[in-house]
Amino acid sequence: MPENETAPWEYYLYVPNDLRAVTVSRRTLRLILTMHGLIRLADVGELLATELVSNAVRHTKGPAALRVSWSAGVLRIGAWDADPRPPEPPRPFDEGMDLEEGRGLALVRACADQWSWQPLARDGRRGKYVWCELAAAQGGSGPP
Repeated sequence: MPENETAPWEYYLYVPNDLRAVTVSRRTLRLILTMHGLIRLADVGELLATELVSNAVRHTKGPAALRVSWSAGVLRIGAWDADPRPPEPPRPFDEGMDLEEGRGLALVRACADQWSWQPLARDGRRGKYVWCELAAAQGGSGPP
């Protein structure tokens, strides 16, 4: 039975530096949203989680983590990685864009209500957290 959508919650999924972690993260996100009665956010949420975790795994050498939280009608999806360098700025979509590379943060920017990143340091380790938010009203409308 779905929980009250107004009650805040948060989940973390720590993943190894392995491309299979992207699929695990995407499926875990869908399960979380389904269990909380937020399936309408699952399609766009999966796309966003896929791009964030994929970037964390492809462009760094260490472990990563998916963080999913809900508060005040806003779903926040983020990925932590062990590289403190800022993410590459999103490139604009154009006809010459390689469909397999370089579109991740452009998709995040296009589909999320907002996104950003912040450096992190914990237990002597440095890294970054890249996140995006979806308002519940968006409701799985999909990419533009």
